[in-house]
Amino acid sequence: MAYDYEFIKVEASGGIATVYLNRPPVNSLNQQLIVEIGQCALELDRDDKVRAVVITGGQKMFCAGADITMFTDLVPAQIMGGSRAIQASFSAIENIQKPVIAAINGFAVGGGCELAICCDWRYAHEKAVIGQPEILLGVIPAAGGCLRLPRLIGPAKAKEMICSGKFYTAQECFAMGLVQKVIEGNASVIEEAQKVAAEYAKGPAVALAAAKLAVNRGLECSIGEAMVLEQQGMAICYASEDKKIGVETFLKEGPGKAKFVGR
Repeated sequence: MAYDYEFIKVEASGGIATVYLNRPPVNSLNQQLIVEIGQCALELDRDDKVRAVVITGGQKMFCAGADITMFTDLVPAQIMGGSRAIQASFSAIENIQKPVIAAINGFAVGGGCELAICCDWRYAHEKAVIGQPEILLGVIPAAGGCLRLPRLIGPAKAKEMICSGKFYTAQECFAMGLVQKVIEGNASVIEEAQKVAAEYAKGPAVALAAAKLAVNRGLECSIGEAMVLEQQGMAICYASEDKKIGVETFLKEGPGKAKFVGR
């Protein structure tokens, strides 16, 4: 894969792709970066050499949200189109059929927070700041924040975040379940996320994809429909090489010893 972008840098090694937002000084989201996020997600999904993904903004910043200059002098129809575009790009991140971890330094606010919650897990440095301050501008989150936040932390807490515009510490986000791990001191949140991604990269890729799809889509449909997704996922796993390896290894050596090949 090319991974040739203006505002995104991708480093791939050992089955892990680390995606760096690279639009200094604060990685604010302009139209080009929004497009590139969606394109990069599609490339990552198709790249068989990539088995886990880390998304970050670097050592000092994740993403400080949308470039406000984009929203001056626009009519409602243009705003609808802009919201549709960023929703599509962020949904492409959510739909990568591989484990995806957000590594958060600095600010992840507005669209930055909405990008982070498209990932499967969020690791944050203790000095990170997370929030949805759109209400302070007289608008609402429109890149999925009003929908994904309630599914992660419950409707009451999500409404508090959205309607107050408050900034939250990494520890506060950990307490509410928005962040899975807080990295302290001089430790690198990016390196910690890469270590975890490396473990997922060794896993059974077909089963991981099926599990992610069943959870994500299962939240959007009835229990009956979700059960069918599980059935289909299980059937696909049974056709995989990793399933054969997993079962044979379990019978010979016990659990946790399989060396999966990602097929």
